Amino acid sequence: MKVGIIRCQLTEDMCPGSTDFKVAREGTLAFEETGPVEIIGFLSCGGCSGKKAVTRAKMMVDRGAEAIVFASCMKNGNPIGYPCPHFAAIKGAVEKMLGPGTKIIDWTH
Repeated sequence: MKVGIIRCQLTEDMCPGSTDFKVAREGTLAFEETGPVEIIGFLSCGGCSGKKAVTRAKMMVDRGAEAIVFASCMKNGNPIGYPCPHFAAIKGAVEKMLGPGTKIIDWTH
């Protein structure tokens, strides 16, 4: 399966995404159901309030992503301990734009 990952822009300078890549490659944690996946895109939400996440998710699907994955910094607040206050709205907008044909995974590790 090919996936696109969306991460929190505020965590970019303190997290290189290495654990996201590791669990995707190994098919562990959030990827236990899918098994190992190929990451075809790794983009930020674009910054608060995350409105760019919708068009970025669509772009990754147009380029072959079968699923959009929200990195754990979005929902769980890793590594800063502060989950995105806009996460529910971002996820809902992405789901609405992409429809039921694209799998959404809302965490990575």
